Amino acid sequence: MHARPAGAVVRAVAPFQASVQVRRDDRAADARSALRLMSLGAEAGTAVTVVATGDDAPEAAAAVAEVLRTAS
Repeated sequence: MHARPAGAVVRAVAPFQASVQVRRDDRAADARSALRLMSLGAEAGTAVTVVATGDDAPEAAAAVAEVLRTAS
């Protein structure tokens, strides 16, 4: 993942209290860290999984999924 989409993910989760991870294969990155997201090496079109826990988890996961959908 490049810096621009990683930054967009970080901005998307900022309003939420949920803990959000983006997973690729056996690796996971905190969605609040652009550096960790970039370290996943997910290029456009790579399948990732968004996992969120907490009170507003569905909304947070949906926000991240939307960013990732439009970034590719």
